[in-house]
Amino acid sequence: MFFFEVGIKDVIDVLLVAFLLYYTYKLMKASGSINVFTGILIFILIWLVVSQVLEMKLLGSIFDKLVSVGVLALIILFQDEIRRFLLTLGSHRHASALVRFFTGNKQESIKHDEIMPIVMACISMGKRKMGALIVIEHNLPLDEVVRTGEMINADINQRLIENIFFKNSPLHDGAMVISKGRIKAVGCILPVSHNLDIPKELGLRHRAAMGISQGSDAHAIIVSEETGSISVAYEGQFYLRLNAEELESLLTKKS
Repeated sequence: MFFFEVGIKDVIDVLLVAFLLYYTYKLMKASGSINVFTGILIFILIWLVVSQVLEMKLLGSIFDKLVSVGVLALIILFQDEIRRFLLTLGSHRHASALVRFFTGNKQESIKHDEIMPIVMACISMGKRKMGALIVIEHNLPLDEVVRTGEMINADINQRLIENIFFKNSPLHDGAMVISKGRIKAVGCILPVSHNLDIPKELGLRHRAAMGISQGSDAHAIIVSEETGSISVAYEGQFYLRLNAEELESLLTKKS
């Protein structure tokens, strides 16, 4: 009979591995790659049985080579998910506070007089059923998204926002990015979320807003062209059918 001494470090080790597997499962499920995740787990179990339990040297050595090469392949295959994991970890409020403490950087915040033109423009566009997608950048830069659009670097103005999203405007397609109190770029292309849990009645604008909210700490405001309702995607969650007060309150909320 074998006796195993279990210490506090062993318990912590098991809990950390379980947490890592659970978080990886959530990321794979959100990205629609759950079948790939299941296949990887099955491969790892077979590898452990062959090399550790059955001690098959030849087959075990082949699996060892595949695992060593497979790590690099997984990094390439799941680079978006890995990046999202690191961004989520870095955007956590305690981690962000620690980084700001050592670097001296201040947390980016949007002022009330900058929020109100956005809120009023969204309410006005909602009444006229003008579709719109507005992304408000916070601590994590959106330079890659900005480069896909047209730089304008303008003051935040209600009438300007409405004119940009007017259906006959050449820049109404795509997203508007607001950064550091300025309308930085328009007509930007956002990463689309492949989360299968998103309701089917929500369109491409909502999926694009969810995609940017999963990969950054930005607020993404959506004005529906079909219903005129206003929604916000933030930290991977939707806040639907908002009125002016709810929208203003949500835009001042930071993690």
